[in-house]
Amino acid sequence: MLTINETVIPEGDAELGDNLLYYDYNIDHLLSLEAKGLTMEDEGYISAFRSFEGEVYENYIYEKLLRFATNEPKIKSFIIKGPHKHRTRAQSDALSVSWKGQIIYRARHKEIGEFDGLLFTDKELYFVEMTLVKSVSNLKKRLRKKRALLEVLFPRYTVKALLVLNEGATGTSDLPPYASVWLTKPYSARHILDRLSTKSPRAPMIRVQSAKIAHAEELKIASFKYYSTLSWMLRSLRAKSPIDMDFFNRGTTQRYHDIYTKVYVGYLSVEDFKTLAPEAKFEGSNATRVVVAIEKDHVGGYFLTYFVRHSSKKLDNITLTGSTVRTEKKDPFGITLTEMNHLDKVMDESFLLTLPELRILEDKIKNQSFIKNS
Repeated sequence: MLTINETVIPEGDAELGDNLLYYDYNIDHLLSLEAKGLTMEDEGYISAFRSFEGEVYENYIYEKLLRFATNEPKIKSFIIKGPHKHRTRAQSDALSVSWKGQIIYRARHKEIGEFDGLLFTDKELYFVEMTLVKSVSNLKKRLRKKRALLEVLFPRYTVKALLVLNEGATGTSDLPPYASVWLTKPYSARHILDRLSTKSPRAPMIRVQSAKIAHAEELKIASFKYYSTLSWMLRSLRAKSPIDMDFFNRGTTQRYHDIYTKVYVGYLSVEDFKTLAPEAKFEGSNATRVVVAIEKDHVGGYFLTYFVRHSSKKLDNITLTGSTVRTEKKDPFGITLTEMNHLDKVMDESFLLTLPELRILEDKIKNQSFIKNS
């Protein structure tokens, strides 16, 4: 495993020149708050500044990693992005760099994975996660999803994660064994904001020159048909009533489970769901059914979650805990809504779940667990 720490990559951004000023930032909202007199004493300003600082931190670390990767013999190639690469449009069903300079994977024009950096050795592929969060406990689901996607796209590599965090971040001892951590000194982006806001002249971009530079769109990846795989998973899981647990527990199934973050298993009638969740809101709803899925929790188990499509662009994700109903409104332009569109075409009446079948399903997954650190 690569060893990366402050002795390998020096602290400070002096060696980067003005490179950090060449990345895309949206600081209009932040400057408007300053114009209103808001400062770091105000919660709204703090939130906006931290978001901006997180963007700068990601670019700062990426610049550092470029220089590290160029000189590290174990690293054979790395993906170039941001101002180091000419602007390109993101491609569908491919790994590519978006117009904003991010490494992403899209399925039918919907982004399903974004990577802060990708480093290749002879046998290992490292995806880099750079963040200023104080606790990494909530990153596990994101790490599982990214790792699983890369395992499908690059099956000959062992996929590992490199997390770059500020000193003081908690939860690192609970990370999975495939993840390593590089702790950096506290970083402030105030000087970058000052330079951007005053539009001061920039020194020329310092471009990294290396034979190791790789372009995302030129990499050979394994075929991954996002929606076809979704259909295959659904049909295979329902090969037995109410669910084929042998198929559910397969390593391949669990890998796809991590990519999609949930697996769909059928649907309930709206009337049956209302008996389960009488507090759920259906006023003005055009929902004709409630889609049922299985998700992983943060402690190694599974739970059922429900999707109610009230209209073409209004989708609720509902979870039930005892008598408590928790509703989350989904992005009307997000990937989950396009999955609903796909399910409308492939999920016929044979996928209807009765309430007795739902209870059996609940009992079956209640006795299942996955390896939290996998």
